Amino acid sequence: MASIPWLDAHDPFPPVDHALIEPNGLLAAGGDLSPERLLDAYARGIFPWFNEDDPVLWWSPDPRMVLFPRDLHVSRSLRRTIRSTRFSVTLDRAFDAVMEGCAAPRPQQDGTWITVDMIAAYARLAELGYAHSVETWEGSELVGGLYGVALGRVFYGESMFSRRSDGSKVALTHLARQLDRWKFVVIDCQMATGHLASLGAREIPRDDFLRYVRSGTAQPAVRAPWRFDDDLMSDL
Repeated sequence: MASIPWLDAHDPFPPVDHALIEPNGLLAAGGDLSPERLLDAYARGIFPWFNEDDPVLWWSPDPRMVLFPRDLHVSRSLRRTIRSTRFSVTLDRAFDAVMEGCAAPRPQQDGTWITVDMIAAYARLAELGYAHSVETWEGSELVGGLYGVALGRVFYGESMFSRRSDGSKVALTHLARQLDRWKFVVIDCQMATGHLASLGAREIPRDDFLRYVRSGTAQPAVRAPWRFDDDLMSDL
């Protein structure tokens, strides 16, 4: 049976081409969720994903699901929803609440991979200006959103949630359009899902993804906190 290395506190990540084929992308276990470890992981195309009772597991799947901001598919019904002004959308206003929404139990899902330790780790990244949230509001109620990490001009999407139909899609539409204006190279979606594919995401070889990461992370970051342009949806 194939094995993966255990990372002690100061051990470096193995090369991503050492990741397992099955399960796809499993690279290493152990280490911690310190800001330094997380930022080093993202810069190498690696992300943490593990259940509550597991050790920290690190992944770099091949192929990689990505969304190029200009490729976002906005359906007619989603356009109508956005134009209706039923929802308002903000950036970096309620990071902890978005993570809690993403961590909430979902139908046909046992437990959550967004543990208390994960919430604390990403909240720390938000304080440092690396992690960002998008919030969808219906009046004063948070009804959807997403969060992720930005390095240079690469956005690494982590999770999204909806309490109303289209709540997360509205958030992603606003984010993708804003990132396109900021000339972000790519949005990392990590694993393939039909939901993401319906929005324009697609799989690319890991080597191609890493080239986008290297070029995007070499560019200057957008200063936090982030805000949407006032005219972002004027031509939708």
